[in-house]
Amino acid sequence: MAVRIGVIGAGAIGKDHARRINHVLSGAKVVGVSDVSADNAASLKAEVAADAQLFATGEELISSDQVDAVLVTSWGATHEQYVLAAIAAGKPCFCEKPLATTADGARRVVDAEAAAGRRLVQVGFMRRYDAGYRLLKRVVDSSIGVPLMVHAAHRNPSVPEAYVTPMAIHDTLIHEIDVFRWLLNDDYVSTQVVYPRVTTKSHSKLRDPQIILLETAKGVRIDVEVFVNCQYGYDIQCQVVGEEGLANLPEPMAIQMRKDASLQTPIMTDWKQRFIDSYDVELQDFINAAASGTASGPSSWDGYVAAITADACVMAQEQSGSIIPIELPVRPALYH
Repeated sequence: MAVRIGVIGAGAIGKDHARRINHVLSGAKVVGVSDVSADNAASLKAEVAADAQLFATGEELISSDQVDAVLVTSWGATHEQYVLAAIAAGKPCFCEKPLATTADGARRVVDAEAAAGRRLVQVGFMRRYDAGYRLLKRVVDSSIGVPLMVHAAHRNPSVPEAYVTPMAIHDTLIHEIDVFRWLLNDDYVSTQVVYPRVTTKSHSKLRDPQIILLETAKGVRIDVEVFVNCQYGYDIQCQVVGEEGLANLPEPMAIQMRKDASLQTPIMTDWKQRFIDSYDVELQDFINAAASGTASGPSSWDGYVAAITADACVMAQEQSGSIIPIELPVRPALYH
């Protein structure tokens, strides 16, 4: 029997996930939709889920006996309330990042899930499902010896005027914060942010580029360049240096050409295209776990740790050059 999924948040990402569930993936069907905009909800229903019921509120959708599992793709500030409601209802819940807009909010989700006694929440950190990162993890775990250093970069061609300095952490680096913990099976103990010369392509409220330095509990040193106005394309780089070798994140598949007296390889400009396949794998994982009444993949604990780390990184931005400690509480047994 197909898992009956209710979608809360019918914007672009909600609509795209609903399309995946109904037309690409197996084992599930979108049966309910809710959005603060009735037009958005109606549009999702008309375009990808004709049989879905429209609910006036997210809470009504979650409590419906016609809904087995919940997809939260609404505005970030609403995530905590809907995830807590799903846990209270005992229903598996996929929540796009952030799990909550504050570390305290994420902790409330962790506490509620731990009290429930089983995994019910998957957080939308899709890089763990990217084929390139999975290949990299396999090599890091087996072939290059103990990891010593990570060199990484997260570059966007440009960002809108509304993008300001802290967003380099909460909206951009947040993906690296999660995926490096998973890649290294390690936690962070400190962070530092330093600023190179500012690009002329930025504006007065955005220090760009930035270099974020992280240290892990096992002593791995990580440097991440965040450069969101690099102009040339969307470019994700990651190199792990081990005791016996090093490994690079594979480049996305592209045709190399020899033309006009040059060797050319195209670079993507759209982040959605770079990780589009990982969304399919991610949601199929959620469906498979939800069919058994549980959740898999990135957990509420991972969302909570990401929030704590991001807050420390923002503090490091504000105190450029200072080393800011990252202190984590004891991990509940549920997440070991």
